[in-house]
Amino acid sequence: MATPAPVHPVDEVPPVRSLAAFGLQHVLAMYAGAVAVPLIVGGAMKLSAADLAYLITADLLICGIATLIQCVGFWRFGVRLPIMQGCTFAAVSPMVLIGTTGGGLPAIYGSVIVAGLAIALLAPVFGRLLRFFPPLVTGTVILIIGVSLLPVAGNWAAGGAGAQDFGEPRNLALAGFVLAVVVGVQRFAPPFLSRIAVLIGIAVGLAVAVPFGFTDFGGVGDADWLGISTPFHFGAPAFRASAIVSMLVVALVTMTETTGDLLAVGELTGRRVEPRALADGLRADGLSTVLGGVFNTFPYTAFAQNVGLVGMTRVRSRWVVAAAGGILVLLGLLPKLGAVVAAVPAPVLGGAGLVMFGTVAASGLRTLAEVGFEDNHNLTVVAVSVAVGVLPVGVPTVYEKFPDWFQTVMNSGISAGCLTAIVLNLLFNHLPGRPDSREGGAAAPEAPAVSA
Repeated sequence: MATPAPVHPVDEVPPVRSLAAFGLQHVLAMYAGAVAVPLIVGGAMKLSAADLAYLITADLLICGIATLIQCVGFWRFGVRLPIMQGCTFAAVSPMVLIGTTGGGLPAIYGSVIVAGLAIALLAPVFGRLLRFFPPLVTGTVILIIGVSLLPVAGNWAAGGAGAQDFGEPRNLALAGFVLAVVVGVQRFAPPFLSRIAVLIGIAVGLAVAVPFGFTDFGGVGDADWLGISTPFHFGAPAFRASAIVSMLVVALVTMTETTGDLLAVGELTGRRVEPRALADGLRADGLSTVLGGVFNTFPYTAFAQNVGLVGMTRVRSRWVVAAAGGILVLLGLLPKLGAVVAAVPAPVLGGAGLVMFGTVAASGLRTLAEVGFEDNHNLTVVAVSVAVGVLPVGVPTVYEKFPDWFQTVMNSGISAGCLTAIVLNLLFNHLPGRPDSREGGAAAPEAPAVSA
């Protein structure tokens, strides 16, 4: 009798109870980041509270659909890895500019639709560039992703950017308590519970936060029970050349970021991303972005916040993240449930985020451990790439005197560091004429130079 082929951990389907718990954990990890883009853009455009609520529910709905496309996949759409999808922050500044001075929401959505189509068409081109992402580049990019996300967790831990009590000791104490719970559960709890350490930490933190007045459930009563996003709710899309050009620049940035995230998850799950799979993942980004433009939301990309959760919990099943996508669809259709999740205080998320985002950075270091650093320039590649990637994170206004297109590319530490790592790896390890050069990350001394 033939023995059935073993199932890769990525394709395993956990029991329903585990799917629900692990999926909810992913939703809580990304919820604050998911709703931040519509809040920022809608706030800058001075939209009404009802319109803001509509943007958020539409965003959650398409977040869920985009995640399902990426994890489950169909035909040539979806990388079929545990990848959460969410609105990209790279598009915030251009969208605010378009929305306030260049045609409002219809012009935003017209440019988003065009950008989504461009991403889908360019996906095979990016897939063929995968040979320029050896461990030297992927490890550096994963490290930059983790370091770039840590300030996000820090802002949450302090109370949330813009909060009146930002930096109050009680906020940091709550975040530290959640961090301690997460670490304690990972160290001492049984295996199943240790895999939902983040969920347990958030639940315990929320239970402690309620009596101390950290939470406000007022929005739950005001939220509707049912909300359905209809196409072109804010009017037919307007296609303006200036808006489209700026959004196409954003598309290239998000494709670079998504490539880094997909490679990171491939490393963490043990299923390396091949050129075809990368193209399928980027094509799913393009489709999701087109859906965003049609259903009143924004461009979508792989969410780096959840990469760390995959590495920390070692739960590699894509069906877990697909379950998270299903939960997001429910939150988008049932605004009252979304309001309950939104009531989780920022310091609680910050304590959990410190562990998750630190895990991403540590995973990058683990990948770099495979790279040879003797008698070559690989250390220079890592050093300069990390420096360029962290610069806009540490000094957010460093490029404010530069043109908008330059800021769009370089203000994202992930895209800036990724581009730098690719260029330096080509310079030192791929260009001919250096007898001691080696292809990025190759430790063997006899590795030949590879021409680009």
